[in-house]
Amino acid sequence: MMKFDSSHGKLQENILDYQEKVSAIHKMIHEKTGAGNDYLGWVDWATTYDKEEFNRILEAAKRLKEKAEVILVCGIGGSYLGARAAAEMIQGLYPQSEHELIYVGNTFSSTYLKQVLDYVKDKSVVLNVISKSGTTTETALAFRILKQFMEEKYGKEEARARILATTDKARGSLKALADAEGYETFVIPDDIGGRYSVITPVGLLPLALAGVDIQKIMDGYCQASEELNTDDLEKNPAYQYGVTRRILQNQGYDVEMFVTYEMQLRTLAEWWKQLMGESEGKEDKGILPASVNFSTDLHSMGQFIQEGKKVLFETILTVDKPSEDIIIPSDEENLDKMNYLAGKNLDWVNKMACEGTLAAHEEVGGVPNILIHVEDMKEFSFGYLCYWFFIATAMTCYLLEINPFNQPGVEVYKKNMFKLLGKPE
Repeated sequence: MMKFDSSHGKLQENILDYQEKVSAIHKMIHEKTGAGNDYLGWVDWATTYDKEEFNRILEAAKRLKEKAEVILVCGIGGSYLGARAAAEMIQGLYPQSEHELIYVGNTFSSTYLKQVLDYVKDKSVVLNVISKSGTTTETALAFRILKQFMEEKYGKEEARARILATTDKARGSLKALADAEGYETFVIPDDIGGRYSVITPVGLLPLALAGVDIQKIMDGYCQASEELNTDDLEKNPAYQYGVTRRILQNQGYDVEMFVTYEMQLRTLAEWWKQLMGESEGKEDKGILPASVNFSTDLHSMGQFIQEGKKVLFETILTVDKPSEDIIIPSDEENLDKMNYLAGKNLDWVNKMACEGTLAAHEEVGGVPNILIHVEDMKEFSFGYLCYWFFIATAMTCYLLEINPFNQPGVEVYKKNMFKLLGKPE
């Protein structure tokens, strides 16, 4: 389903020289003995996930189908990025769907939330609030406002049927509120952190509500967990990627530019940035994750990548089969001089742009490039991709000798913000 190509990476070390380290880390991951091992639940999730709860997700989606003209997904960070990345990758940016996903609780912008409320006031709304603790400020504030909106729009009884809470199984303010109000609840597992949680109810519930086939996502995830369960570097492309990142940073490249050529993969890049940034950026270590979408961003970032300071390498995610394609028409007058492309597929043009850019950046610009190939942008591929990046992230972080699963640095800004807001101690 996914292939890795480091032949354009200008590597000064042999990936296979890391075999001994990789084998030790592979064992540590699967035996759950390394730093942060209490957050390795995603490793065997393919076999341990709660099938009964999975069926409840499907039942809730079926039950609320007629009520879900708009699904408000209220969460931030890992509580929304994964679902949004999946929905956009699978359904595209303008899906032919009766169910629209709108993301709230991910910003303090008053203008944004007010415009969302104005947009949905005359639509049929279902609300999924997602928070482990229930006290994440952006999400909690938005949910307070949205709860009032739903109750005023539908009355308490009907609002109760339209609000779903994804939270801790037993504790926390959102769990207590959900129990008091009688909302149906779904569990965020204790052993899977937010940025790894898209394959739990955190991501699967809103995706199912939007009409995505979540069984196919889990099928892809299961297959990846089987195929990538090897420490053999020659056979594990995810580990090859993790090692390559370390080699390139050893060569002085401290920025990784994640490159996509499909507009519907923009949020996938944002999800990847959180996965890498929060997992790796600690103890004054790590590679800065950045992203661009080509060919669009070639007209803004291409110059720097080509001729700017050599601080970055590019990781290109290529898609073998587009979700849709268009044949370029012929034009009798040919005023735009484009008839030389008449009869060609637009996706072929996109792929030629990728090849030409790769050659320019690598051969002339001297920029290392590595490539990740995924077959298509369907549910199965997304599920496979999730495990692929999870295991690659664990490997690349353990090679750096850091905990891939905590994020102590994010607490600093929160303390400063709470002080300015006058939050009681």
